[in-house]
Amino acid sequence: MRLFTRQVGNGPLVVVLHGGPGASHDYLLPQYDLLATRGGRSLLYYDQRGGGQSPVPRDTPLGWREHVADLEALRGEHDLEQLTLCGYSWGGLLAVLYFLEHPERVARLALVSPAGVTAEYRRQFEDEFARRMQAPEIQRERDALRASGVRDPRRAFELSVAGYFRDFHDARNLTAFRVTARTQQAVWESLGDYDLRPELRDLRSPVPRPPSLVVHGTFDPLPIAGSRELAALLSAKFVELPVGHCPHVEATEEFVRTLDGFLPSI
Repeated sequence: MRLFTRQVGNGPLVVVLHGGPGASHDYLLPQYDLLATRGGRSLLYYDQRGGGQSPVPRDTPLGWREHVADLEALRGEHDLEQLTLCGYSWGGLLAVLYFLEHPERVARLALVSPAGVTAEYRRQFEDEFARRMQAPEIQRERDALRASGVRDPRRAFELSVAGYFRDFHDARNLTAFRVTARTQQAVWESLGDYDLRPELRDLRSPVPRPPSLVVHGTFDPLPIAGSRELAALLSAKFVELPVGHCPHVEATEEFVRTLDGFLPSI
């Protein structure tokens, strides 16, 4: 398995886990790079298997266990005793799954707009996102684009992700990306009707829970209740920002300050 990686900055290493599943690290840029250029640390991005510049043959397994194993292999390749993980959206859930499998290997967890720790929270998100995409103002914009007869892929992308934002006009500042549907479907199917709360409650390890931060937007279609519950289970600091699902786009400076104050630095 060959994974595309990109490293930026100098100082303590933070591994950044993008969302999806099946997306790539590109849509975290350029904003996430500010955590390196301003913060005295290095960021290691990688495109997870089956997404972005880490494509796989059709017969390659794509479940959550494979994604956790890839992250563990990445740790070994970089000869790191422990990882500081910064996970966004699905990447936040991946960080939690990695922690449950390898609690002694996690030094610090920063979870930004993390996917819910139960399948029920995911269903709530899907319902809320679908509702938002039917909002009259978004429908008008989509109808206008179709009526114009102009092929505008960038505008079509913005309207396809509009429901993630508090103000859908902010979608213009999100770097465009694609999700590999097969990867996305395979990962969620591998999780089934999951509920990680019992494992988080019952985790037994000589290693204490790592310092953790959970950041979530007040207007995120992903249920904020799920992140509050996750923060309590991890004994994490919880920060609520007045944004939707993309704080790095919607409130860049506040996002950087919040993460910069938690992640290790020189």
